[in-house]
Amino acid sequence: MSLLQFLRILWAWRRLVAAAALGALAGGVLVCLVAPPRWEAHARVMLNTLKPDPITGAVIAGPAERGYIATQTELITDYTVAERTAEKLGWTTDRTLMEKYRHRSKRDARDFQHWLAQRLIDRTKAKVLEGSNILEISYGGPSSDEARRVADALRKSYIEVSLDFHRDDAARDAQWYETEAQKAKVALDAAQKAETDFERANGVLMADEKTDLDTARLRALSAQGMAGPATAAAPTASQSAIQLAQLDAQIAEAERTLGPNHPELQQLRAQRAAVAKLAAQDAAAARAVMAGTGGAAALESALAAQKARVIAQGDKLKTLSQLQSDVDLRRDQYQKASAKAAELRQAATEADVGLTPLAAAVTPQSPKFPNKLLIIPGAFVLGLGVGVLAALLLELMARRIRGHEDLESAIDAPLLAMVPGPPEPPVKAGPRWRAWLARRMNNGWAAQS
Repeated sequence: MSLLQFLRILWAWRRLVAAAALGALAGGVLVCLVAPPRWEAHARVMLNTLKPDPITGAVIAGPAERGYIATQTELITDYTVAERTAEKLGWTTDRTLMEKYRHRSKRDARDFQHWLAQRLIDRTKAKVLEGSNILEISYGGPSSDEARRVADALRKSYIEVSLDFHRDDAARDAQWYETEAQKAKVALDAAQKAETDFERANGVLMADEKTDLDTARLRALSAQGMAGPATAAAPTASQSAIQLAQLDAQIAEAERTLGPNHPELQQLRAQRAAVAKLAAQDAAAARAVMAGTGGAAALESALAAQKARVIAQGDKLKTLSQLQSDVDLRRDQYQKASAKAAELRQAATEADVGLTPLAAAVTPQSPKFPNKLLIIPGAFVLGLGVGVLAALLLELMARRIRGHEDLESAIDAPLLAMVPGPPEPPVKAGPRWRAWLARRMNNGWAAQS
């Protein structure tokens, strides 16, 4: 189809095309005059994803950051945020909204709170501004003031809900760790009691967390023997005496905080009794050496006796070392669980959730809908396009000969001549271009037909 054929078709259906364009234009104007305006307000929040948590020191980065941002965007349009926002705005007691709720569709079985929340959700949008960590909350309302108030309330409710979720999660985790700490404490008490019972039953005792008292005493005697008589004659405190002093300090501290029948206090007292016995033996040996009675021979005899004691109690000392390792493990579990529970309890009272509200919500100077500069020209162009499309479809359904090009395509034969039609009636006075266009469009029709 040539351009001239296309123009002839449009001219033939000009009234239809004009009616469609003018009708769409009238509809666009009517929408701009009748449709209620919708104002859109924007409130912004900065997501502090790169800021470490003040309690745990955790940082959100990488794939976790994308998931976090998507979660926050969806949370804004969640029922929890919408319900709290409706309460803040006083919509739950608004008589106008109650009346609208009563006149809702009979198929709508939602309660009033969910109906209000959905009303907010339908008009709320959230997105992260490209290339930034700024989350923008948008709300469309019938007036600029209402849109601004609702946007501010949405942002405030969103921050409060996020903080509540953070605190609830921390409190729940803290409760779990406290339970685990209690279990670890029970296991620690049981391990300490087993160690104490074994020490009482076998007469062996741990000098510290790694070495039993007999081995420590053997090492001390060996050190005195290697130092020689001159050093042995010097007054030095034995390992058992140092251990006894440490136990006395621990018992004094425990008596201020624990009850008289507490397992830890009883264990410390049992250890003190055993250490005191060994300290007395060490003191007697030291006095003998200082007095010169026996001298090196007495020290050598004591060292040999202590070696024999350590060798004879090898199995017992190995079992005691295993019991001490179990105590150390249970103590480490208890300390870690207690520390984590305390950390989470502190996080449960934290007021910073990594969201920083920016300036108050703002609205543009004109409503977002209806946009007259977009709707009126757009409606005219749309109507014109619909009219042209309808004209072409109608022409294809009932094709007519409107020029020699149509005739040539219809009979598939060369055109030899064109015979002028009958004389045209006189054209009424008017613009010359209208008469010329009429002659041009009707030229040769009579001959072709």
